[in-house]
Amino acid sequence: MQYNRLGKTGLKISEISFGSWITFGKQTDLVSAGKLMRSAYDRGINFFDNAEAYARGLSELIMGEILRNFRREDLVISTKIFWGGEGPNQTGLSRKHLLEGAKNSLRRLQLDYVDLLFCHRPDPETPLEETILAMDALVRGGEALYWGTSEWSAQALEKTFQLCRELNAIPPSMEQPQYNMLVRNRFEEEYKPLFEQYHLGTTTWSPLASGILTGKYNNGIPEESRLAQNPALRQNMEETGLLSDETLEKVRLLTEIAADLGGSMAQLAIAWILKNPHVSSVITGATSEEQLTENLGALDIKEKLDDSVLQAIEAILTREEK
Repeated sequence: MQYNRLGKTGLKISEISFGSWITFGKQTDLVSAGKLMRSAYDRGINFFDNAEAYARGLSELIMGEILRNFRREDLVISTKIFWGGEGPNQTGLSRKHLLEGAKNSLRRLQLDYVDLLFCHRPDPETPLEETILAMDALVRGGEALYWGTSEWSAQALEKTFQLCRELNAIPPSMEQPQYNMLVRNRFEEEYKPLFEQYHLGTTTWSPLASGILTGKYNNGIPEESRLAQNPALRQNMEETGLLSDETLEKVRLLTEIAADLGGSMAQLAIAWILKNPHVSSVITGATSEEQLTENLGALDIKEKLDDSVLQAIEAILTREEK
């Protein structure tokens, strides 16, 4: 396992991390989640991601119980604040919700602090200055060691850095964007100036594009699959082109490359992300030991991605542009 610095901070996080979205409290209970976290840690993962919104707080409660069996300084723990409840002040990035949401997350996680605290989405209803000063207060108060954003535009981030200078506030250290073979523009193009000027760290999510990049939809949608059981998700993916014939043909061709390298399509997808130097860590999920093992197998595939293989992958991913 390689440990990367989070942007320009001194913090080192495992290049593959373990997230609880969708799984904790929904697909895994306390016992199975605990076994997976221990196995992930024993195999080199030190960064575990969560959010107040995951399973309406149950994900944090489960992880909090598990964390009692670890030494705190061995782990990097993150959570995200935005969707905390149904009340008028339980959503968004107001000072009230950020401070109360962070306090509630820490209570559920049974921690004195989290290493990383994210603004889970931008909030157009709250002045940016208010959000910045609230996050600054949380870091200076010790509830979080670093703060960051998730799915913010480059324009919003640029404004954030500018205001942090004017307010003498601690700036964000990281962003948590979606990034995979099929969703690339924001990370590779829009954020490029941010990487160059601010050395922004990143903890990317959805490496498998909701399962498309596992190859399991290459020949249709299995009845037991997530897309078959979630019509809204399927509709969204159809509307964004992730289920188009052109996209699935690309995945079929990429699956052949993965096989030639001795790996799976999922391993190739994760390994490809790891080759990007601006990626601090790729957040993965698992509901079984077998799935965790497959995800970690991407580390071996990464070593096989030389320039010729990367060029072949790029030719497939951009083939419709030629």
